[in-house]
Amino acid sequence: MKFRQLSGLISVTLMMAPAVSAELALEEVIVTAQKKAESLQDTPISLTAFGEEQLEKDGISNLADIGSSVPSLTIEPFPINNSTLRIFIRGIGLIDAQLTQDPPVGVYIDGAYIARSSGLSLDIADLQRIEVLRGPQGTLYGRNSTGGTINLITKRPAFDALEFEQKLTSGNRNLFSSKTSLNLPLGERSAVKLAYLTSQRDGFIENKGPGGDFGDKDVSGFRVDFAMDVSDRLSLDFAYDDADLDYYNYAYQGVTPATVNPTPTNAGEVINAGLARYSQQYMTYSDRRVDSMTTFAPLEESFSDIKGWSLTARYSLSEAAELKYIYAARELVDGSYSDLPASGSPNYRIDNGDYRSRDGSVFVPGVNRILDQEQSSHELQLSGLAFSERVEYIVGLYYFEESASEDNAPSHHQFSGPIAITETGATTTTTFISNFNSQFFTIDNEALALFGRATWTLPILDDKLRLTFGARHSEDSRDTTKDYSTATYVESETRATSTGALIATTPRTGPVQSAGYYSEADQKFSDDSFEFIAEYDVSDNANVYGKFVEAYKSGGFNTRDPDQARFERGFAEEKVASVELGVKSELMDRRLRVNADIFASEYTDIQLNFLIGNSIADTQVVNAGEAEMYGFEMDLTFLASRGLLVMFNYAYLDAEVTSAIDPDTGEDVTDSFVFSSAPEHSYTAALDYTVNEWSWGRLGLNVSYNYMDDRNGSNRSEVSKRVFLESYDLVNARLGLYDMPLWGGVLTAALWGKNLADTEYVVSAIDNLPHADRAVIWGEPRSYGLDVIYRY
Repeated sequence: MKFRQLSGLISVTLMMAPAVSAELALEEVIVTAQKKAESLQDTPISLTAFGEEQLEKDGISNLADIGSSVPSLTIEPFPINNSTLRIFIRGIGLIDAQLTQDPPVGVYIDGAYIARSSGLSLDIADLQRIEVLRGPQGTLYGRNSTGGTINLITKRPAFDALEFEQKLTSGNRNLFSSKTSLNLPLGERSAVKLAYLTSQRDGFIENKGPGGDFGDKDVSGFRVDFAMDVSDRLSLDFAYDDADLDYYNYAYQGVTPATVNPTPTNAGEVINAGLARYSQQYMTYSDRRVDSMTTFAPLEESFSDIKGWSLTARYSLSEAAELKYIYAARELVDGSYSDLPASGSPNYRIDNGDYRSRDGSVFVPGVNRILDQEQSSHELQLSGLAFSERVEYIVGLYYFEESASEDNAPSHHQFSGPIAITETGATTTTTFISNFNSQFFTIDNEALALFGRATWTLPILDDKLRLTFGARHSEDSRDTTKDYSTATYVESETRATSTGALIATTPRTGPVQSAGYYSEADQKFSDDSFEFIAEYDVSDNANVYGKFVEAYKSGGFNTRDPDQARFERGFAEEKVASVELGVKSELMDRRLRVNADIFASEYTDIQLNFLIGNSIADTQVVNAGEAEMYGFEMDLTFLASRGLLVMFNYAYLDAEVTSAIDPDTGEDVTDSFVFSSAPEHSYTAALDYTVNEWSWGRLGLNVSYNYMDDRNGSNRSEVSKRVFLESYDLVNARLGLYDMPLWGGVLTAALWGKNLADTEYVVSAIDNLPHADRAVIWGEPRSYGLDVIYRY
């Protein structure tokens, strides 16, 4: 389905809409994107917000669920850790995920910054709203928001009533989830809220070898919130959450066999050519999604365990001024086991499992990558009104610290496979190579920022013109260590050519190649970012705005770089300056909401990751030069009748690297770089239709169509030809009986389905496995289930 079919669907939908009376109007959407509660229509930001009702109807319980629902936003799993998300807004994101690099899309939970991408796919126990802020957010949110910001907001306890909610979900692939929430008032000025969730689901790829099945996951978590109005001036909110995710990573399905170089010129090329040629005999290839794959080593369970604390205090200095303090701390332990090809053979492996040499003399135990991270932050804000309430201001001080380690020691099995086969008479001798890495990294990061923002309503033009000026000064320090070694070994076995019977093995020899180093490095960065916004109220229900905004992303280090000097040198910060023109409007007696913007952004010293030749995971990070992007975004919401709501959201993006100079050679390599995950077109269309209403309930239908255009799977133009991600579209639907009275509360029962057409689409592709020039992870196939929800 493309634009023609979509426009036809919208036309038919609008024809279904009967005439409506003027008193109908769209509900106001309240957001906190500017660190205050305000209407979406008064927020000069390109912004998509999912409220509690829409989260329920769309089946969204975590960040990964919105990946196809917001134009300009793409969310992909990280190849060797599916609980880690690669998030891109307007084509800006981090294709790699490692301890010493920060993603350029900031993620916040209740105002607290989340530094690492690991564990972001976890369900959140009591999620109330998700806000996606497109474009740089350098003043209020600071560093690492060059692409945008995502706010996750949970429910605050209510003082005035006992509230209970129980949601049960069952579906295909053995899906079962339970979410329970209880709000208990403790008096007129305090309340506690308890929330618990548990969820289990099977993956869609069966493992016919030992261990778990690909994609299986088990989630559990709870959250405790306590709120208290200590006095008329002082309020406190405390929260503690604990979440555990146990899961099995997906393997990469081979699509295109590796092209073998017939005339290698050095040892590295000889090894890779041999692996590419002889490993293919152990693999099957298909451009369609397979139902099963096979491991040789047992597929082990991966996990993410997260604990978080937060305290928010608000003190009213006067009717026109408030002091706010936010403290947040978070602990993350993440362990990941991966089997990238799942070959099913002991002769070709890329996994973390146990390894024993062919003659049995050497045993190397399996080692999972363990990430152990702690972070804390403090933010103090003073906000209010001044100068006869014509100036609205916020000033703040922010401090963040983080320490973490990533442990792949003492020996992380990277790969093993055949590099040569020779026949001599009645025997066949196969030479195998095995490579092992030992890695241990640490970081200690600190960040300090001072920010301020003021909006002045000018005493002209009937108070319709507002000017905003914002600034943020940031200081950032980063310390890291890297303890790294790699060793490559050779062994062989001889078998009878006719029967395959084992005749002899040779002891593991080597290491035939080895490398390693220990490094300590540190860097400091500072930045000043500014913004200027002009807003004008065209009418009571329409305003236009123009803005200029800057943001920066912190520099860092690249743990995957085997060159010690490059690692210690690290890479510098990147900077963006963006201009945007937008309109926020409500027309037809506030039944039609039209929000749109056009933007142009220029990036300098942009950070790009690219793979080093003759390697599986070695990369170099370069401040490549400059990039430009232009785009248009539009969100339409139409209340066609009392029972029919129609939504259409669209984004156009043109992103290009305009200048890139190799820092080692000085060569112009601009044509070598592209933007990954930057679809030219993306859009969603949805309708919410009340089929019928009775005194005992309401029958409602929700249908959505989501389209994602072609996009690059790498920021290297040559690589992207092999890992190109083709366009796809998804159709989701939900049919429910709502608001049925039961035991003093209300009951909802709804049937739902996602990807109803069972579209096969790729969410991640790589070209650096020895056996394949293209290997992929597929997106979720058709899923369906039943929700039963009781609220009191």
